[in-house]
Amino acid sequence: MRKKAIVVVAFAALALVRWATPAGAQMMACAADREKFCSGVPMGGGRIAACLQEHAAQLSDACKTAMIAHAK
Repeated sequence: MRKKAIVVVAFAALALVRWATPAGAQMMACAADREKFCSGVPMGGGRIAACLQEHAAQLSDACKTAMIAHAK
């Protein structure tokens, strides 16, 4: 039981680290936009980022801000 708890805590910590990165912040800020404009686009190879850039004028302010911050 203790081993399972340690694994769960480790996984949660890794997830928090992932979302704390600039890319993770962008993923969170752009989640609704990604679903709205790019739901059929497979992840990987920069395809999602390219899709979001194609829809730059239509993105939410939070997503635009996150994309600018990530580009720096």
